[in-house]
Amino acid sequence: MLAIIGQLNSTKAKRLSDSKTPIDPRELEQAFSLFNLASEQLAATYAGLQNQVASLTQQLAIANGELKRQFLEKEALSQRLTALHSALPAGVVVLDESDHVIEANPAAEAMLGHALDGRAWPVVQACALRPSNNSEEWITTGHAEPRRLALSTSALPGTSGQILLFHDITEAHALQLELARHQRLSAMGEVAARLAHQLRTPLATALLYASQLSQSHLPEAERKRFAEKVVARLTYLEHLIQDMLLYVRGEAGGREPIKVADLLADLRQVMEPQMLERGLVFQVGHGAGEAHISGSREALTGALVNLLENAMQWSPASGHVSLASEVVGEEVWLRVSDSGPGIESAMLERMFDPFFTTRSDGTGLGLAIVRGVAQAHGGEIIVQSTPGSGAEFALRLPTAKIE
Repeated sequence: MLAIIGQLNSTKAKRLSDSKTPIDPRELEQAFSLFNLASEQLAATYAGLQNQVASLTQQLAIANGELKRQFLEKEALSQRLTALHSALPAGVVVLDESDHVIEANPAAEAMLGHALDGRAWPVVQACALRPSNNSEEWITTGHAEPRRLALSTSALPGTSGQILLFHDITEAHALQLELARHQRLSAMGEVAARLAHQLRTPLATALLYASQLSQSHLPEAERKRFAEKVVARLTYLEHLIQDMLLYVRGEAGGREPIKVADLLADLRQVMEPQMLERGLVFQVGHGAGEAHISGSREALTGALVNLLENAMQWSPASGHVSLASEVVGEEVWLRVSDSGPGIESAMLERMFDPFFTTRSDGTGLGLAIVRGVAQAHGGEIIVQSTPGSGAEFALRLPTAKIE
């Protein structure tokens, strides 16, 4: 079409430049033909543009309808989320980059006892919460009856803010304590029955020896021997009752920060003379450095002494016993290893049961006490042994943060 228009313009310009030249009817007819062709092409182009405009208008209407539908869906979703957020029994607090509260649901405000919007979270935390013995649990201070809250934190997507999620676990914690108490009472009943059985034999033996002392014709040497046997049986009974008390109590005393290096130094001072007397090499490793644990120094010392005495009794002369410490993640590992005969796999499953022992002079409560102390401190006791290659007992305890 542009070529036709150019040709018409060229013809017109030629005629204007030479006005004296007569117009040829054929050229005029050709010009009109070109003009008609250009007009038809312009009309066709205009019709095509109208079709495109109609198509685009239709597509735009469809797109607008889809956007409107999506907007209504998102608005409905937003309303549902807002309703869900308000109805959640868990507390939700959203913090911005500067740790200020930008959103909090009613449950969070009810738990913390404050209106939270716009407030600095450290201030709210100092006023409404105090730490518990669990780093992920807090105790409220704004209620007549304090509540126990479990706190979990996650990052706010797209920003450096945070989302705090609170769960009220007061009832669950109380039920857990009650369950633990019932389990302990049940265990105590079972242990009491076993203890009665354990007491009967040495007591009967002591009574038998004591009855022999009343014989007037008994030689002095025999009288002395029977007296020593009575004292030995009564001493065994005393140890048995003492171990029983330690087992039932689980953990003696309160909680205090304990530097692991100091605890190992005290154990070395207590155990090294006994090791030397038996001809054993005693090594103490301080891999835990400046790490601390929290708990009862008396209970932990007693548990480790128990492990060290077992290692000492099972190790042969000129053998070795080691006490080592190391930090693994958020835990302190206290390892006691020996060069004894090791432990059969069948015995590993029962060795922590109360009154199970393979020694004639053992009460069978030592390792049960160690496990109880470990559990009372939030840890556990692990044993590894291969027959003929000694044994290793590892006491795993959570580290304590010292400010």
